[in-house]
Amino acid sequence: MQKTPENSPDNAPEEIRNTTPVISVIIPVFNREAFIKKAVESVLDQDYGPIECIVVDDGSTDGTPQILAGFGDGIRVIQQENSGVSAARNTGIRAASGELIAFLDSDDYWLSGKVGAQAAFFKAHPKALLCQTNEIWVRNGRRVNPGKRHEKLSGQIFVPSLELCLISPSAVMMRRKLFDKIGFFDETLLACEDYDLWLRVTCKHEVHLIKSAMIVKQGGHKDQLSAAPGLDRYRITSIDKIMKSGILSEKQFEAAAAVLARKCRIYAKGCARRGRKEEAAKCLSIAQTHGIDL
Repeated sequence: MQKTPENSPDNAPEEIRNTTPVISVIIPVFNREAFIKKAVESVLDQDYGPIECIVVDDGSTDGTPQILAGFGDGIRVIQQENSGVSAARNTGIRAASGELIAFLDSDDYWLSGKVGAQAAFFKAHPKALLCQTNEIWVRNGRRVNPGKRHEKLSGQIFVPSLELCLISPSAVMMRRKLFDKIGFFDETLLACEDYDLWLRVTCKHEVHLIKSAMIVKQGGHKDQLSAAPGLDRYRITSIDKIMKSGILSEKQFEAAAAVLARKCRIYAKGCARRGRKEEAAKCLSIAQTHGIDL
């Protein structure tokens, strides 16, 4: 099912199309009937136009398709067989017509003015490729304060981004041409696919921050990918990949090697303690590939 939204570039008044950049919003969703309505509504309620809202339904088997159908021509829905969040986001990117791309996870939602603030930022900073806003965290219905290590940063943030993901998909907006430079989401990663993408971004490009909190990240539900155990194995894979890519500076490579060594050491010990000897050996092998002796 594909629908052309009323606020798509094709339906916007000519004077708006000629002066206002189209922003394509991509929402990947899989079995999120409890959250998806609020997520989509938060996009359609933005005081900015034209917005192209693309929802990629990654094979939902619950009531998600019926909820999406209720929005009629207000959104564009693309249905595909279940292939994972990376594949869903990539499908949305390929289908998008906007020169600016924003993502929204199906269990998050935006606050008023988010799109307009980021669009204004890009207008004022024509060389900027990516910006994000701050965020509000909610866990099991209660607001919580992020730890100091989760503080959003601005500028060259590759080194701190090695430790953990410092860019939130729901908070980010980026120029479409950035994907031509760094590629799309890695569909082989079952988790930490955003961490992998942001490493490729931050090793070459600045990240800009709008300090206002303009999204609400909802957590605590059982199917949340970021809460799954053993995520460091995917981060190890991502660091290994970027170290082999040849795109890092000498200092970036050294910083990546130090983080890789620490993550491999901790993760391998954990695997060995749980009897997962093959996984521990694989982790140690990755470190040895880069001349790291654990």
